[in-house]
Amino acid sequence: MDQSKWFYPIIVFMLSVMALATSLFLYIYWYIRVSSGLKTIVTKFNIEPSVVLESYTWVVILVLSVLVGIILLGIFTIFMYNLKTYQLYRIQQNFVNNFTHELKTPVTSLKLFLETLSKHQLSRSEQVKCINYMIQDVVRLSDNIGRILDLAGIESNSYRGDFIETDLVEAVKSFCKTNYHLFPECIITVHNISGKPYVYPVNTYLFEMFLMNLLTNAVKYNDSKVPTIDISFDLQNYNLHIRVEDNGIGIEKSQTKKIFGKFYQVGQYKDMTAKGSGLGLYLVRNIARIHNGKVVAESKGIGKGSVFTLKLPYKTG
Repeated sequence: MDQSKWFYPIIVFMLSVMALATSLFLYIYWYIRVSSGLKTIVTKFNIEPSVVLESYTWVVILVLSVLVGIILLGIFTIFMYNLKTYQLYRIQQNFVNNFTHELKTPVTSLKLFLETLSKHQLSRSEQVKCINYMIQDVVRLSDNIGRILDLAGIESNSYRGDFIETDLVEAVKSFCKTNYHLFPECIITVHNISGKPYVYPVNTYLFEMFLMNLLTNAVKYNDSKVPTIDISFDLQNYNLHIRVEDNGIGIEKSQTKKIFGKFYQVGQYKDMTAKGSGLGLYLVRNIARIHNGKVVAESKGIGKGSVFTLKLPYKTG
């Protein structure tokens, strides 16, 4: 967040707390001084203490301190709520801007190709080339719309769908083979050192969405000449680990948890800017949750690739 946006409210908050604390200190100081003066008068004129002095001085001070503490807590809560609200507004605004761009770009491209086909006499090869580009734009547009439509159902605590016992190793291999045309310049390898099948109940549609998002990100955020993705299976402490490792731009350590947030996008890297809608990894995290698992991200730093690990509870027979 831009410092100029949040520095001012923090200054106001700190000044308010200091003013309230100073008021409390001065009140207690004044109260003690007045009590001391009254005690002097009582002693000098031999007056009954109960007539002049309050018997619950420190009780009053304690109650006052508690009330001030509650006020401070309320101020802090309101401040944090407003700060979170502003952060959420900013994230949503970024999402609207980026997602609008994600929708507008393929639509503009489709319009351009359609106008070209309608106004010019093109050879069959040129027509096929335009049509292929249009198909890519349609797929891109469909994917973005599909993510929004799937979001509500996936966010629900109880996703209703068919979960089928599936050999995850074969499922991953089949997915990579079927969708290899989407990653033509990428080398994808699948390793299963144990050689054993790992059968787990999964929703095929969601599991494929999970893989598609991870593989797409691995290629999208990659400036290597030849993007490589290594998928491996490992059983550790009754947990099946499915590791998706790439040679992409990597992730800063401070970002490894934030990237799974809704609408969250990593900032600029070199000449690259944030891409996509900020929903891909959010969907990945929720799909893992629906399958009673979790996904974690690791990276050795910028330019050193990243690893996304899906951890599923798994007991051997």
